[in-house]
Amino acid sequence: MKRSVLTRYRVMAYVTAVMLLILCACMVAKYGFNTGADLTFAVSQAHGVLFMIYLVFAFDLGSKAKWSFGKLLWILVSGTIPLAAFFVERKVRAEVEPLVIGTPAAAPAEA
Repeated sequence: MKRSVLTRYRVMAYVTAVMLLILCACMVAKYGFNTGADLTFAVSQAHGVLFMIYLVFAFDLGSKAKWSFGKLLWILVSGTIPLAAFFVERKVRAEVEPLVIGTPAAAPAEA
């Protein structure tokens, strides 16, 4: 698997997670303080588009890493849970990194 597949996923995981946190803050401002309705609309639209891109890249990574359907579904859903994408991305990176072509083999420990 190419490194670019993992990099695309990682970038979109972080971008989607940050946008979801911003959207949550906007929703608090909109419904809690009755302000920022226009900003909330703009952020929600941007997050929706970015989330669709995240889904495509996560599905691409999952198909190349040969994940089970349940695992792929968890990765896809993690983009909808605030803060979950940060933790899931780290776990995915640790799992997929050895599958990336061009990753140097671990050097043996010297005594």
